[in-house]
Amino acid sequence: MHGLVRADRADLVRLLAELTPEEWAAPTALPGWSVHDVAAHAIAYDELGWGGFVRRFGQAPLGLDRATDIGVHADRGLSREQVLERYPRHPGPRGLSTAFGGRLGLTEGLVHQQDIRRALGRPRELPADGLRVVFPFALWALVLPGRRLMKGLRLVPTDLDAHWGSRPAVTGPAEALLMATLGRDTLGELGGPGWATLAARLTGSG
Repeated sequence: MHGLVRADRADLVRLLAELTPEEWAAPTALPGWSVHDVAAHAIAYDELGWGGFVRRFGQAPLGLDRATDIGVHADRGLSREQVLERYPRHPGPRGLSTAFGGRLGLTEGLVHQQDIRRALGRPRELPADGLRVVFPFALWALVLPGRRLMKGLRLVPTDLDAHWGSRPAVTGPAEALLMATLGRDTLGELGGPGWATLAARLTGSG
C-alpha cells in the first residue's frame, strides 16, 4: 500500500515542478481552492503528523471539513517552493495518511492529483492496482462522501475489469467514476440507469 502512495506522490511532484506560476494560481473544481491550495493540502496531514492533526481537529469543533479549511487557509501563506519542499520530507504516508493501512492517503492522493490535472487539462491514466484498492475503501469509509453518494448503486467502469455495489449501475471511465464517488461533478462523462440518482445526489436535489 505504501508503495502505491509513494509512486503517486512521485508522479505528483513531477507534475508540480513543471507548473508555471499562472498554473499554480489556477482555480480548481473545489470551490475557492486553487492548484496551490490543493497541492499544499495533499501533503498537509503528513506534515502535521498525528499530534498536529489532533491539535488541528481540536480547533475545529465542526469536524474534519472545518479542520481542512483551517489548514488550507494557513497554507496560503506558503510559497510554491515551500509547498514543494514538503514532498521530499514525506515520500511515503505519515500521520493521518497512514490510516486504514494507507488507504486514506492513497485515496486522497489520487483524487487531489486529479483535481489539479483536471483543472489544468493535464490528463493521466490512473494505475489499475491503485483503483482496485481505492474504490472499495471510498465506498465504505465514513470520512468520505462515497458511502452516501453511491448507496444502492453499482459502479461499472468501462475501462477496468471490476465493479462494485448493487444495481442500478452507473457506468463510465474509472477515473470519472472515482471522482464522482469522492464528490466531484463528472456527470457529463457517466451514464447508465443509476445516473439520475447519482446526479440528484451530487447536485443536492436528491
